[in-house]
Amino acid sequence: MNKRKFSLRNIPGWAVMLAIFGILYATGLHTEAIGQVQRLLLATGIKKADVPEPVSAAPPAAPEVTSAVAAGMAGAGFQLTGLDGKTIAFESLKGKVVFMNIWATWCPPCIAEMPNIQSLYEKVGSDKIAFVMLSVDEGGMEKVRKFIDKKGYTFPVYMPASQFPQEFYSNAIPTTFIISPEGKIVAKQEGMAEYDTPEVREFLQSMVKK
Repeated sequence: MNKRKFSLRNIPGWAVMLAIFGILYATGLHTEAIGQVQRLLLATGIKKADVPEPVSAAPPAAPEVTSAVAAGMAGAGFQLTGLDGKTIAFESLKGKVVFMNIWATWCPPCIAEMPNIQSLYEKVGSDKIAFVMLSVDEGGMEKVRKFIDKKGYTFPVYMPASQFPQEFYSNAIPTTFIISPEGKIVAKQEGMAEYDTPEVREFLQSMVKK
């Protein structure tokens, strides 16, 4: 009787892919792998963030954009804890332009967009443009700290230290908010996007109070 020799060539392609994804999932690397694929998508430039025209050239923001926070600053009373363990009041950022991104370590789209947010932070982050990378991980601060240290990101990272404000609720993660110095939400982006673009940089800088 002739016996066929075992060969990887005899294994169907779908079985190989299934095995690869099984290994990635078992080792916890599937999130990173999917994030890398989505990062390549962002690199094509087809997922650029939507922002209004620069403030100096734009009409007042549409009422529906700011209606949720018209009575005061977005996130009033909200407390944040940084990676250094210090807690700050979100209200303390009033007077600054705030770029706030809600993310988690288990979220591939979040991981995909982080490098371009880091790049944006390096270009425009200042004492007048504050970045709030708000993790909603349930694994605790140490998990988030290890992730950030591994990636080498330098933007400010926080976790909620009080009840999450209703105006920051979203049906998607990641979600990014841009908040004016007056405390009004002027832009909201649900899902991943490319933020290190001339349009976003110009919009952020146009709101800075001279």
